[in-house]
Amino acid sequence: MTIFPVTVPASLVSSLALDPAADDWGQAVRHAVGTTDGETYVLSGLWREAPRGSGDDGRGCIHQLITRHAPDGETLATAVIAHEVPGGGATSAIRRGGNGNLSVLPDGTLVLSSKPGNTYLFTPGLDRLPATWSMDERPGWSDEPQTDDPFAATVAVTPGGRLVCLASEHRVENWGYARGNLIAVSEPGARLAPGHKPVLRAVATLKTDVKRQKEPDAVPHVRFGDAPVLQDNRPSPSLTETMSARFGWGFRKDGAFLFRPVPLAEDLYAVPVFGGTYRSGSRGQAFSFALLDDQGTLRGELGGLDLHADSPYNGANYRLTADPYRGRAFHLNRYGLYAWTADGTLQARLPTAEAPFKALTNFELLTATPTGELLLSHRKQHLLLRVTVPDDLTTLGAAVADTLAGLARARNAAKKRHAPVNWLWTEGNGAVHHL
Repeated sequence: MTIFPVTVPASLVSSLALDPAADDWGQAVRHAVGTTDGETYVLSGLWREAPRGSGDDGRGCIHQLITRHAPDGETLATAVIAHEVPGGGATSAIRRGGNGNLSVLPDGTLVLSSKPGNTYLFTPGLDRLPATWSMDERPGWSDEPQTDDPFAATVAVTPGGRLVCLASEHRVENWGYARGNLIAVSEPGARLAPGHKPVLRAVATLKTDVKRQKEPDAVPHVRFGDAPVLQDNRPSPSLTETMSARFGWGFRKDGAFLFRPVPLAEDLYAVPVFGGTYRSGSRGQAFSFALLDDQGTLRGELGGLDLHADSPYNGANYRLTADPYRGRAFHLNRYGLYAWTADGTLQARLPTAEAPFKALTNFELLTATPTGELLLSHRKQHLLLRVTVPDDLTTLGAAVADTLAGLARARNAAKKRHAPVNWLWTEGNGAVHHL
């Protein structure tokens, strides 16, 4: 199946008395991950706003949904995570963090992570939450001791089970709250499981201005050398210094940030590094998809991009995804879809200005699956598009063009089956678990 809908349980729609034809609700696909047997987990958000000026009338709600889909797109199970429910209050043990992302451990356990350092383990059937770790949003100027138990803001998994993470720190420069500042990896054979949080070894840091840090700011499981990362005990030079040396004034150090690092191999990782943005627009500003090995050595970058013509800043398209099983990386922004081999060579650039690829502007690239597909989500229609990636990346354009050419026919078939209203795809099948 070329496409399948991101569904919402009919029982949830009914319990919320949500009217799909109304304009007071919204849905957005956040992330997805594929499994080695062809299944897909999709993270999405569902919300409804209370009428403006009405105060809390018991209608406003915010939920996260994780749906498990069979290889043919059928919905097998849904986890419903209620952050705000009608009548007020929060009912979930899962914190509402930013930039939620999914990964799958070798034993099939699903991992949900979010900013600043929240990580949760789900059973494959989405019916239980065996382990939780979370990071306090303690203001950086507070002297209150840390009482939280964080793990990572993002987690990606190599084929061998190694964890590639973005970890957050308190009191970095003048940031008021914890920010993602460390690229850290687990050792081969390390295990993330209930009751066991593996040590992560810091291999790179975005910024080294942490003179305000105090002993309680150390996160014990993220280490450099024989001690936790804290103050000057961290990798150097920083990625900010490296980018500034390369781009000069073109890289804005103030506000620079990292996005989710992804593995290209067991010991090679692609790290999206961006300069601080401007209100007036940041197109043309410097950025890099840096290649780091597991010792923190910079091995180059994913090349061939023009800072202006291929800029990810317009539309904030910062995600990079990779297929470590085949050593390939992919990126989609407003101007094109790009594919690289693990040595950083650009193999395909599909410009969205050209007719066969214009429809890509309606999609966001979510992930590359272990079975050799790209998963893209339609921004408004809540559909997932699957593109089979050819072995020869230079022929990716033909594969994408063929898939897009059949999009309308596949979408019409899905509409006949599900009869969506206002692009809300309700589903009566599959188990529903409220966590």
